[in-house]
Amino acid sequence: MAEVTLDLRGVPKPQAYGELAGQINAVLDGIDDEIAEMATVSSLIHNAFGFLWTGFYRVVTPDVLMRVGPYQGTLGCLEISFGRGVCGAAAAERRSIIVRDVNEFADHIACDARSRSEIVLPVKNARGELIAVFDVDSESVGTFDADDERGLTTILSRFAR
Repeated sequence: MAEVTLDLRGVPKPQAYGELAGQINAVLDGIDDEIAEMATVSSLIHNAFGFLWTGFYRVVTPDVLMRVGPYQGTLGCLEISFGRGVCGAAAAERRSIIVRDVNEFADHIACDARSRSEIVLPVKNARGELIAVFDVDSESVGTFDADDERGLTTILSRFAR
C-alpha cells in the first residue's frame, strides 16, 4: 500500500477536512480494528495540518480514567482523570471543547509546554458509549474554531458505525 499523506496547510478548513475525511475513509476501507483506526486517523490529521500533538485518550475505567492511545507528537500524558484538564472535562461532559489560549484554561494540563491552543472531542462507539477523546494541540494561540470541530466530528463519527 503506497498511501499519500496530504499536506492541507493553507487549504480552507472546510475543503481540507472534506479531502481528509475522504482519504481516511479510503485508507481504512474494510478495516474494523479500533486501535488501527485511531493510529491512522492520528497520523493523517497530524501530518495534514502540522499540529503539535494529535491523538486519542482511551477510556480505561468509565467516568474515572483515560490512558493515552495512538497519537503523533511528543510524549503525551500517560493518564488523565475524568474532569481534569481539557481532555478530562470533555470526557466528563461528553462534549467538544475548544480552548483558544491554554493559559486561560484554569485546569489545563501541560503535557508539552509549547502547547498554546487545543481542541478536544468525545469519541463514541455505535452504542453511544464514550470510548475516548480526541485531542489536538497547536503551538499557536487561536488555531481551532467551529470549522475544526465540524470537520473532526465528521471524521470521528466513523467510530460510531
